Amino acid sequence: MKLLRPLLLACSLLFAATAHAEKVTVAAAADLKFAMDEIVATFKKAHPTDEVEVIYGSSGKFHTQIQQGAPYDLYFSADIAFPRELVKAGFAASEVKPYAFGRIVLWSAGMDASKMTLASLTDPKIARIAIANPKHAPYGKRAEEALRASGLWEKVEPKLVYGENIAHTAQFVQTGNAQVGIIALALAVNPELARRGGYWLIPDNLHEPLEQGFVITKRAAGSALARRFADYMGSQPARAVMTKYGFVLPGEVAGR
Repeated sequence: MKLLRPLLLACSLLFAATAHAEKVTVAAAADLKFAMDEIVATFKKAHPTDEVEVIYGSSGKFHTQIQQGAPYDLYFSADIAFPRELVKAGFAASEVKPYAFGRIVLWSAGMDASKMTLASLTDPKIARIAIANPKHAPYGKRAEEALRASGLWEKVEPKLVYGENIAHTAQFVQTGNAQVGIIALALAVNPELARRGGYWLIPDNLHEPLEQGFVITKRAAGSALARRFADYMGSQPARAVMTKYGFVLPGEVAGR
């Protein structure tokens, strides 16, 4: 009997840990790929029994999927308008929380984009330019706005190839399927991309602000883990990671 007691104790502790373990699934805009991976890693150090799974993709497509019943507990959108619409339509269990402003850049894997401007895209030597699909990707919309504001849209439109999301757009350039792309600064500063080519920051007065926000979805209304993770996004460690990847945090942009 004495030999069984340690085994029973170990089993009860294992059961207790399993019983308190929770999991949430996060739908996140593709520009968050590198930043969110780091944030989740630091969060798990403080909450080792909690599981946070992140799926990256197009903000617009996630917006549609959530309304169709997709099993996402939190939704991080590169365009704050999408989660605001979910709140109005009754698909959210929280108010919208702004988390960042994104920036767009010209980036190339084989050219020094740091010496380029948008006008450089009209060069006949540049045959293919990648942007995210403006129909559902916020970064694509801002890329189109910047090109139109510069009077370049009609000139470069025949050269454009469209990514499903901003990470897919960057992949076009990485693989040589496009010579240059308009991508998120948050991707361009990642070491994987930063060691190749260079980038040029597109002036933000050429496009509408890339204000980004998130919500807890209606599905996760009773999830304590969803609330913990939402609160963690406002913590100093999480804010430091966001700043590291070029995001401008709410309250740090003059006049917005």
